[in-house]
Amino acid sequence: MNKIFASIKQKIDSNLSNLIGLEILKETRTRILMMYVLLMVLFLATAIPAIRARVYYRVSNRVRLDLEDELEDFEELFVERLLQPDNRQADDGDRNTINKQKIYAVLDEFFQTEIPEDDNFLVSIVDGEFYKSSSIALPEAIQPGSTLMNRLQNITEEEFGEVKLNDPEIGNLLYDAEPIKTTDSTLGVIVAVHTTAGEQEEAVEALDAIIEVLIVIIAIALAIAWLGMGKILSPLNELTKITKTINEANLSYRVDVKGNGELAELGNTFNQMMNRIQVSFDTQRNFINDAGHELRTPITIIRGHMELMDLNDDPEANQETVDLVIDELDRMNRLVEDLIILTKAERPDFLKVEPIDVASLIDELFIKAQGLGDRQWQLENNANGTIIGDRQRLSQAILNLANNAVQHTPIGDTITLGCISNEYKIEIWLRDTGDGIAASEQQRIFERFARVKNARRCSDGSGLGLSIVKAIVEAHGGFINLRSCLGVGSTFSLVFPLKSNQKLLVNEANTNR
Repeated sequence: MNKIFASIKQKIDSNLSNLIGLEILKETRTRILMMYVLLMVLFLATAIPAIRARVYYRVSNRVRLDLEDELEDFEELFVERLLQPDNRQADDGDRNTINKQKIYAVLDEFFQTEIPEDDNFLVSIVDGEFYKSSSIALPEAIQPGSTLMNRLQNITEEEFGEVKLNDPEIGNLLYDAEPIKTTDSTLGVIVAVHTTAGEQEEAVEALDAIIEVLIVIIAIALAIAWLGMGKILSPLNELTKITKTINEANLSYRVDVKGNGELAELGNTFNQMMNRIQVSFDTQRNFINDAGHELRTPITIIRGHMELMDLNDDPEANQETVDLVIDELDRMNRLVEDLIILTKAERPDFLKVEPIDVASLIDELFIKAQGLGDRQWQLENNANGTIIGDRQRLSQAILNLANNAVQHTPIGDTITLGCISNEYKIEIWLRDTGDGIAASEQQRIFERFARVKNARRCSDGSGLGLSIVKAIVEAHGGFINLRSCLGVGSTFSLVFPLKSNQKLLVNEANTNR
């Protein structure tokens, strides 16, 4: 038994040591925290580029609006100065010269009054030639003769675009170019340009600040999560301590379960497992003690009489000794067979099931039971149904009850075998008018090697008969119900389920108990 306990305890300790290691990296909360860290890393790796792209888009959109506003200012001034009816009176022969002079005048006024935003530049082109800019120090990409300016001087529709440069001090160029047009011709181009280096630097600084704040917040959150998970998982530590404390001498330790959830369920499951183990160990201990006691008596008797045979030359006396030894050996054999049956009852192949017509089974058992003793045997067979079970085991259980009734009744008493069925169960009972059983004994008699105290008994049975009956009935999914009164008699009822009514039967069993 110690080896069995050591094996169970080793498995429990092994599983829990895998779940809760002594080293910090093996702790459950560390693994959970590492999973959160991985999720946070993936979150940052996804979020930061998305935030950066979104910030750049918003900056680019704002810059575009700024450039459009500056060009709208020029357009308003141009319309006011050149396209109003009062400003169109001029000699047709000198129209171009007058228009160019007026354009120059409008551009001069615009550049004098318009102050571009930081990193913004204004460039004007008239008749394909560079005229004036808002700053003398223009980036190389928008200086006169550059590729971009040569292309923009010939446009006839507004154009917005971006030029990517490899200059960290300038960044990229965002431009908005709009042709200077009259109703019948294009006179020039006005271009608003923005260098993105400053905006990008501000965006990067803002992004860096966001990342720093996120890292600090995540670090604080992980620290709080670490402490919180330690509190939440503390029942596992308690479970580990308890499993290290449990030994074969003390199986009474249990986990103090608080709250609900998976850990509470684990604690309840552990306590239920320990209850079953404790019951199993107590049962095995009592079983071994009782079996040893039952076997010790016939062994002592056999040994004593065998020793006397060596000193006795009387053949008749020796024959009596041999008969006595054989009788004791038969009793030991019955005890061993009963023990084997109880052991097999816990195996899945204990029953060899088949459909059984209950009415015919009861009739057959009634005939067999009458040979057990000179009693007034009666039959009340009202069964109508089929049960799925082991015919041999059921016969053994009912005949055990019949034999038990014979042992506790005098000659001439009445023993009744009956059966009744309904839509979900079949109940087989055996009623006698014998000694009866005290209420305090009615649960104990189903234990192994139990006997009713101060009762008439006509057999030296092992005390395993009712235990075998109970094991057979429970193997069929049923239960035993006992009703008894001292001096009146006892009724043992075996209740079995029909088809898929196991749940209803369990509820009835709990009610009867």
